[in-house]
Amino acid sequence: MTTILLLLLLLALPPPATMALTPEGLALLAFKAAATDDPYSALSRWSESDPDPCLWPGITCANVSSSTSTSPRVIGVAVAGKNISGYIPSELGSLLFLRRLNLHGNRLAGAIPAALSNASSLHSLYLYGNRLTGRLPVTALCDLPRLQNLDVSGNALSGEVPLDLRSCRSLQRLVLARNAFEGELPAGVWPEMPNLSELDLSSNEFNGSIPPDLGELPRLAGTLNLSHNRFSGVVPPELGRLPATVTLDLRFNNLSGAIPQTGSLASQGPTAFLNNPGLCGFPLQVPCRAVPPPTGSPAPPASTTTTPLASSASDRNHQPLKTSLIALISVADAAGVALVGVILVYVYWKVKDRKERRRGDGHDDDAGDSSKSGGGLCRCMLWRHGGGSSDDASSTGDEDDDGKYNSGGGGDGELVAIDRGFRVELDELLRSSAYVLGKGGKGIVYKVVVANGTTPVAVRRLGGGGGGAERCKEFAAEARAVGRARHPNVVRLRAYYWSADEKLVVTDFVGNGNLAAALRGKHTAPPPLLIKLNSITPAAGRGNCFLVELDAIWSSRPGQTPLSWSARLKIAKGAARGLAYLHEFSPRRFVHGEVKPSNILLDADFAARVADFGLARLLAVAGCVPDGPPSSVGGGLLGGAIPYAKPTGPAPERFAGGGYRAPEARSPGAKPTQKWDVFAFGVVLLEMLTGRGPSGADHASPSTSASFSAPVSGSTATDRSGSGEHGGVVPEVVRWVRRGFEEDARPVAEMVDPALLRGPALPKKEVVAAFHVALACTEVDPELRPRMKAVADGLDKIGS
Repeated sequence: MTTILLLLLLLALPPPATMALTPEGLALLAFKAAATDDPYSALSRWSESDPDPCLWPGITCANVSSSTSTSPRVIGVAVAGKNISGYIPSELGSLLFLRRLNLHGNRLAGAIPAALSNASSLHSLYLYGNRLTGRLPVTALCDLPRLQNLDVSGNALSGEVPLDLRSCRSLQRLVLARNAFEGELPAGVWPEMPNLSELDLSSNEFNGSIPPDLGELPRLAGTLNLSHNRFSGVVPPELGRLPATVTLDLRFNNLSGAIPQTGSLASQGPTAFLNNPGLCGFPLQVPCRAVPPPTGSPAPPASTTTTPLASSASDRNHQPLKTSLIALISVADAAGVALVGVILVYVYWKVKDRKERRRGDGHDDDAGDSSKSGGGLCRCMLWRHGGGSSDDASSTGDEDDDGKYNSGGGGDGELVAIDRGFRVELDELLRSSAYVLGKGGKGIVYKVVVANGTTPVAVRRLGGGGGGAERCKEFAAEARAVGRARHPNVVRLRAYYWSADEKLVVTDFVGNGNLAAALRGKHTAPPPLLIKLNSITPAAGRGNCFLVELDAIWSSRPGQTPLSWSARLKIAKGAARGLAYLHEFSPRRFVHGEVKPSNILLDADFAARVADFGLARLLAVAGCVPDGPPSSVGGGLLGGAIPYAKPTGPAPERFAGGGYRAPEARSPGAKPTQKWDVFAFGVVLLEMLTGRGPSGADHASPSTSASFSAPVSGSTATDRSGSGEHGGVVPEVVRWVRRGFEEDARPVAEMVDPALLRGPALPKKEVVAAFHVALACTEVDPELRPRMKAVADGLDKIGS
């Protein structure tokens, strides 16, 4: 009887805490035990007293059909960006249903355990940004039948890439960048990986030649990055077989020879091949020289007697040289004739333009003083400067044939057209009615209708600033460089005006506003102000300030509906194409430096037009330094049809597009680069996708949604979602979206703009693909960001 009572008592007692935890929980506790330092207490709530680990932070569970258990199983582990020190225990391989292991942005050291191959359901392994060493267990990892994403970049892994990599047939993303891998890339691997869409082997110690079979990756997209290695030899022509949307990055290697012009290689920009001293040919500005003659002397003839056969052979040997010499002379003659013809045409147009200018000056003189009441803004030569009257200028100044001012002085200037198809006089601008489109530290922007009311243009008054002939020449050179940028998705500079007291730039007018206003769904600012430029006169006692006489007439403008998904995708594609043109194919390979929604203008068909490129340089040359934060609604070099209103956003985001600036751009004295533009475009794209500004604030509400969670306070983790070594902080919307994709596995519907959910059904694949493009653009490390050409190509593939 006593024995029975003891047994009943033992059964009534609760089991020990360690026996209550599931085997999966014990495997996760092994990771906690392997952590030697947890500065943010990310693992503090992982307790062995819990019945299962599904409520632990960073753990995702789901009901999985299994013959052994019906309880939820661990399918995701996301402990990223927590600066955890320690190592990766092999016990994590016992998580049989684990699909996603995300431990990036920590300080984990040691080797990657081969036992992870026991987690047979694993399809995504993110270990980048740690301190892992040793060899990559390729053979073990390729045994995972569902492995699709492998990112171990930013570690200290070493060794060669083995031939066994070809067993990873399901792999879609392979990122080995910024490690210490070495040796030659094995041939025969890449044709066995038909699903590979992203390959990044940059910043390692790979050497030897580039395997030609890299061109046999049919699904590759984005950028094939082989930069910052020691590859030598020629660029394989087989790389031209890659899809046209693939962008190559072969910078900083030891490649040599002529760049092949086959297939997609012919469409690559020059930046793909930079810093390879031996490369030549298009698109580089390095001509390929002819093969030099042999340096050794020919063997002396065996006999001094010349036979007829030898003479015939000698004649045949000299015949190709004679033919090439004749061809060279013919080409030189043709070039000389063409050059003379170009000079004659140039002289003809120069003389004709001078006659027309003099005829116009005589007509203006006959018109009386009415044309002189505008402060001398109507007539004079291009390089004229100083403070004399218009009469003095017209009588003492002249132009040499090279366009330089010869003598005299004056305060007048001339409206100079960039292209001959644009013919508008300054008097016509002053007589025309104008709408105020925007106002800020970069001047006032007007819409002016010229050519008898048929042609709208946009005029930006840069203000005064003084300056002599040298500064005027520099301004003209910069304006001409901007004017030569011609692309359907770029705002075109049509003309400019320079005088000692006034600087103007005239551009195309885009009449459907800008992206900043379109994302808000309606105009909250007052309607545009119609003014009359009756006169422009210097303001007494205000230096280079000017007073404008206004005839005000208020007009109304109806509201707008929120942008649809198709319209947003079209705008994103157009803006990316415009920026890619400025970066790769414009005369100066411009860096925009201030990409933001207010500088992306929209036409009636919602085609994007990139504005404001080159404006900062023009302002600097003109001596007109912005004196405050620019308007957040009236931006753009042309400033589309957007009324001026006082900005309401936080000052740091308004000034110089602060919310869209790359982290490295916030460092004092940083020099603008094209990667700044890529980052800013990524933030703009996220804003279009989520409906939230850089700070995370919803456009539809002044307060941030409750689903938007701030990062851990004081976090300084060097990862893709927070502060890093590049000296700045990533915008909050980037952190939020990256956590949603890489850590929380949040549904896309919770991150997308609610305005899009109220419309037609969203194509989920297109939205997710756009999110991935934006996240690639907003990498903290600028070397990891793609070029704008790759971004544009990636967006063009969406929905096509």
